[in-house]
Amino acid sequence: MEDMNYCLRIIRNVDVGKKLQPVNGTYELQFLFLYHFYTLSFKVYYTEKTFFVYNVSIITWVNGMKVTGIIVEYNPFHNGHKYHLEKARELTGCDILVAVCSGNFVQRGQPAIIDKWTRRKTAVENGVDLVVELPFPFAVQSAAYFGKAAVDILDRCGIDHLVFGSEINNLEELQEIASMSFNIDNFKENMARGYSYPASYGYMADSYGPNDILAISYLRALENHPEITPVSILRTNDYFSEQLQGEITSALSIRKALARGQDVSQYTVMGDQLKNYPSPSMDKLYPLIRTMLLTSSPEELREIFLMDEGIENHLIRQAEECYSYGEFLNNATTRRYTSSRIQRTLCHLLVHNTRQFMKDLPEYDIIRPLAYNANGQKYIGYLQENGVRVVNHFSQIIKPYRQLEYKAAAVYGMLMDQPEQEKILRGEICGPYPLKKRP
Repeated sequence: MEDMNYCLRIIRNVDVGKKLQPVNGTYELQFLFLYHFYTLSFKVYYTEKTFFVYNVSIITWVNGMKVTGIIVEYNPFHNGHKYHLEKARELTGCDILVAVCSGNFVQRGQPAIIDKWTRRKTAVENGVDLVVELPFPFAVQSAAYFGKAAVDILDRCGIDHLVFGSEINNLEELQEIASMSFNIDNFKENMARGYSYPASYGYMADSYGPNDILAISYLRALENHPEITPVSILRTNDYFSEQLQGEITSALSIRKALARGQDVSQYTVMGDQLKNYPSPSMDKLYPLIRTMLLTSSPEELREIFLMDEGIENHLIRQAEECYSYGEFLNNATTRRYTSSRIQRTLCHLLVHNTRQFMKDLPEYDIIRPLAYNANGQKYIGYLQENGVRVVNHFSQIIKPYRQLEYKAAAVYGMLMDQPEQEKILRGEICGPYPLKKRP
């Protein structure tokens, strides 16, 4: 212990907590590390005068400042999201609000209705202090992987509360579902009967709504971050509603209305931007998708991430028969292969993201700010002072993630005219800039 204390004093003055149980001949200790404005929690393995630190997380600001996290896509940002931000601040009394946001492709495998740089700007203008990126390989994933990655990034941002929407808004019930052991036999049985992964999971989770399924994935991820307190907010509109209704309507209904040429300005502060934005559609990429499916062997396609369970043969058959993306997606969607699963798979095909590439991905131990106001910029400084790796330049992103992010930006840009393509790629490389705090 004296050697341990000596080493720790070299770093900073610390208070060493009680010694825990031996773990395979080593001693695991937990202690608090006071540094600048934070109290950090460390765990340390100590064996024969050597030690290493793991599981570092910022617990709270010593001066009582609270940091709340949210997980968003803003596809597009609408009145319901504004309500979410206001309730998040009200319920947690936070001083800093951090949002982790998907990029140019969203969780359901669709191109975002408007680029990530415009969406993050709108978020900060409407109350978020700091927006950080959920990288492409985590954003275009099933709810479980999407949720885990988002929570891990927010934990790195030092949040003490996570606020999310829910159809049932019953945190106790959601936590009970999240804590249930995963019955793999029931899961495989449902898969064998032709149900998709999310359908099989939903069958076991009593078919909760899409926000509840995401909430369950967040709560499962929070089991590894007990210092973060979950807070649920009642979702006030139908996620799948395609019709504009009331002051708060679904993002889907807004996207459908835009496709019909309707004015959506009363439902979203992005009305003018969306009206003048070239609506991205996978229809434009279908000739490329069809070519890739028809000129690749099943063996080659199986190397692509998410190309499993026989989906490669299924997609080849549909590509042979369908000449439009709408027809292709409609015919390819089954109980086993949901439209979201198919769209996510196609996204990974378009950027040639392979199973091996994902397997070799190093840990994502950084945060990439997309936008921030003056408070967010100050908070970034505090994070950096406390050892959190914050990347402000594209070249600083871990190489495999940088490669995928650039490919995703390039594919997204293909949905635009040349001036917009250049803007998308330039934004990816040039990175974020601070935004003034609202008056």
